[in-house]
Amino acid sequence: MTATHLPTRPLGTTGMDITRVGFGSWAVAGSGWFFGWGATDDAESVAAIRHAVASGVNWIDTAAVYGLGHSEELVGKAVAGLPEDERPYLFTKAGLVWDPDNPSAAPRRIMKPASVRREVEDSLRRLGVDHIDLYQVHYPDTGESLEYAGGGFGAVSPNATPLEAYWQVMADLKAEGKVRAIGLSNHTPDLLEAAEQIAHVDVIQPPFSAINRSAAAEIAWARAHETGVIVYSPLQSGLLTGAFSAERVAGLPADDWRTSHHDFTTGLTANLRLAKALEPVAARHGATVAEVAIAWALAWPGITGAIVGARTPGQVDGWIGAGAVQLAPADLDGIAEAITASGAGSGPARP
Repeated sequence: MTATHLPTRPLGTTGMDITRVGFGSWAVAGSGWFFGWGATDDAESVAAIRHAVASGVNWIDTAAVYGLGHSEELVGKAVAGLPEDERPYLFTKAGLVWDPDNPSAAPRRIMKPASVRREVEDSLRRLGVDHIDLYQVHYPDTGESLEYAGGGFGAVSPNATPLEAYWQVMADLKAEGKVRAIGLSNHTPDLLEAAEQIAHVDVIQPPFSAINRSAAAEIAWARAHETGVIVYSPLQSGLLTGAFSAERVAGLPADDWRTSHHDFTTGLTANLRLAKALEPVAARHGATVAEVAIAWALAWPGITGAIVGARTPGQVDGWIGAGAVQLAPADLDGIAEAITASGAGSGPARP
């Protein structure tokens, strides 16, 4: 792994030291699938990934389901040709399976061992590598579709694969050398504890931001178990960049999943109020609002790094310095007051 000038932290007990910000490749996945962000420019997406790596970011997070394989292909293209010691760590996920004959339908949460083994081989091929640095379970297996509706994620089918079965196959993949480390995304503390009895949970990946603070218990569990934590959506899908407005939300394309999400509808006013409150903190630190929002998440004990998306090199420049922003206790107190006053999200307002 190439040296980096950006701040790093050990990722649990994996032996990997990662930069405090990593490139998230959900938004570059393109349109035509259930959780798309509208049309994207593949050449610009690849340029954004390469710019992040050239700027010192040493890990990329993706998933098989992003763009139904397209995101992994773009990541593979972006890192192709890099010497092994200059290639960023590649993290991806399994367990959201789509119907190729109906790509616009919601993917299903499936972690059957045979399905996982097919997925890992497909991901290795698309990424163009011989092993995956961190392989994660995207969601607990329910056997049903993943459809976001007011915070609920589908029903549980009697045919769902038990955690004990799918975590064992993840451990097997690690033992076989196909993956270096294994992790769980979107799993509650009781599920994390059950998995820990089978094989160490190397990393967890919960959502976490100043708006969505619901994963505090999972982060505390990870800290107590020497488990690395990489949080996703620290900018709440763009709302905490300081660049959003009601007018911009109204102009989102119809095939952008955010148009029907409560954060961009019923919760929009409170969320924009919170983003506005971060502006004076950013000014004091000579940072962007996005960097302050990410730094707030990174200030929580136990969080190793934050996944941040970008579709252009310029967007990368807007958050690349987040890991170096050190928020003072007075900053955290002020942000906690702003969170409470704004009414945005729920959960503890201060690390």
